[in-house]
Amino acid sequence: MATEEPLSPGGVSRGPTGRAPAMQAGMTAVGERATWIAGLVLSISAFTDWYAGSGSVGPTIGVIGWHTGTLGKLVFFIGLAVVALAALREAGIELPPTVPDSLVVIALGSLSTIFVMIRLISIPDEFLPAGGRGIGIWISLLASLAVIGAGLLRASEEL
Repeated sequence: MATEEPLSPGGVSRGPTGRAPAMQAGMTAVGERATWIAGLVLSISAFTDWYAGSGSVGPTIGVIGWHTGTLGKLVFFIGLAVVALAALREAGIELPPTVPDSLVVIALGSLSTIFVMIRLISIPDEFLPAGGRGIGIWISLLASLAVIGAGLLRASEEL
């Protein structure tokens, strides 16, 4: 506990000077927290329905992102890589200074956005009875954009 200096001649009490509140590092920083939450949502969204619909006869069909081919699996692994990058930084393992973490997060988010947009625009023919887009593909798109935003937030915190 810091003690205050006695009253100065002007009658104003002064507290300790020269100390700025230190910003806590780690998961309490907004950019770090946003990064791992967006990465977690992105990886989980690969297991939600990306396509939904029904044929002329039978129940409603839903296709999860994991079953849409390689792109759905890559979206999952990109989300996992973003979470792993945040976990490694929290553990004290950082990338070399020439490769900033924020740049890697932005690149991963951009790549997953491209993959989700491909699946959003082009529905594979094998899923034609399920011709509509499900809520999961929209969650994946928002999570991909959130990863980009988290990377930009981390870049602004590094400056």
